[in-house]
Amino acid sequence: MPGTAARYLYLTRHGEATPDESGLTEAGRRQAVLLGERLRDAPLTAVHHGPLARAAETARLVGAQLDGVPVRVSDAAGDYVPYHPSRAELPADAADGLLGFLEQFPAEDRARGAELAAEAVARFTGPVEGHEPRHELVVTHNFLVGWLVRAALDAPAWRWVGLNHANAALTVIRYAPGRPPSLALFNDTSHLPRPLRWTGFPPELHV
Repeated sequence: MPGTAARYLYLTRHGEATPDESGLTEAGRRQAVLLGERLRDAPLTAVHHGPLARAAETARLVGAQLDGVPVRVSDAAGDYVPYHPSRAELPADAADGLLGFLEQFPAEDRARGAELAAEAVARFTGPVEGHEPRHELVVTHNFLVGWLVRAALDAPAWRWVGLNHANAALTVIRYAPGRPPSLALFNDTSHLPRPLRWTGFPPELHV
């Protein structure tokens, strides 16, 4: 019988996107290259990315800094609403704002998002078969990073909302056999110079 080994899931949000989200800004491309340089010595076996241009370009630039690590597209790593809570699940003082935000997305998109979120959990999380630890990078979007971090911490399903991630920041989750998931890093931007940190965040959060 095969044993199980730890999985190390590296998560990043794509680099800073252009206003029309058709690709990356110059700053976003630099963020991606610097993230790739940081991960150059990590034992990555694959880079997965969502299908949208800003994630694909980020993954390509990260992958170019690595030595022969395959870069693969995955719908499960895309940009979608992973879970739409009911009003009863939410804090009363925040329910109107959160539901108003989520209801801007069409119902069919939200239903498809729930399917993709379940696929992402099945594909990218949990210990792996065999005896060799697995290290993989997923280049994705803010919503999915929040969903996977929420799941790792066993937080309520709605709590992916408000877990914001900086462009090209690094989050690492360890899934070891017989142990709860461990959030080793969250939203780490130490590989980025100050002008490239916290893009997309309000000034008061540029720390």
